[in-house]
Amino acid sequence: MEAKYIYFNGEFVPWNDAKIHVLSHVVQYGSGVFEGIRCYSTKNGPAIFRGYGHYKRLKESMKTYRMDIKESVEELIQITKELILKNDLKDAYIRPVVYRGLGEISPNPLHAPIEIAIAAFSMGKIFEEKEDEGINIMVSSWRRFAPDTIPTLAKATGNYLNSELAMIEAEESGFDEAVMLDIFGFVAEGPGENIFLVKDGTLYTPTITSSILKGITRDSVTKIALRLGIPVREEHMPREMLYTVDEAFFSGTAAEITPIVSIDKIPVGNGKVGDVTRLIKGEFKKITQGDDPFGWLEYVEFEGM
Repeated sequence: MEAKYIYFNGEFVPWNDAKIHVLSHVVQYGSGVFEGIRCYSTKNGPAIFRGYGHYKRLKESMKTYRMDIKESVEELIQITKELILKNDLKDAYIRPVVYRGLGEISPNPLHAPIEIAIAAFSMGKIFEEKEDEGINIMVSSWRRFAPDTIPTLAKATGNYLNSELAMIEAEESGFDEAVMLDIFGFVAEGPGENIFLVKDGTLYTPTITSSILKGITRDSVTKIALRLGIPVREEHMPREMLYTVDEAFFSGTAAEITPIVSIDKIPVGNGKVGDVTRLIKGEFKKITQGDDPFGWLEYVEFEGM
């Protein structure tokens, strides 16, 4: 995981020169917000997937934590395109992060400077080796935080300490990943993914009131399903629903569409990747290859293309 340049506080600097102080507020208190975005190598050239939606959400996360930067959403997209060009990338994972730098050693963030970095580098899907056969997950003993404690709609760096605990538990227990419940016992999401369930041809996913991130890929799956004529319902879903559905899958920038074939060692449906999952996964792949009826791809133009 390395590239030539990183956008760092207004300029493109060599990868190893993008450094922060060890006492930066983000290191001490987790005061940062970020995004995960992909650039795909399509038949029409490299293209950023839903860049506007991702950077709009970044701005919304910043607003929650009283942060601001001079770059607009449109400027961030252009900077990202330039970064991809400078790094000679055709397929990339993009990580923008806005964070509090070196200031007072105090949980109060308002007196620490706000800084920005955007990295773009090559990275595969997190479950790539099992994307065809599906993964085995468990229900974590760690719950998502209550709605009035930490805002889950903001994609903040500190939120993922909660995710880390679930991922550690899953790996040490012999599972590929975890799914987490909210404080009321309803299904929430994975540590870094939204979840979808399929029952009798209908797609179900938790509501944003179940302590989940309002995922960009989640939204994409919903729109793809509706275009295919598949009903979609956002509901509070009890834990036992996980064991009685026909299909299940995760969605996310890093995971894309990842089938789930067992939960707590109980097979999902017949224990194999289902037809609805395959259909949506296939349509998603077509879009990221350049067949984009939604206008989600923002092309990066290389010289000579």
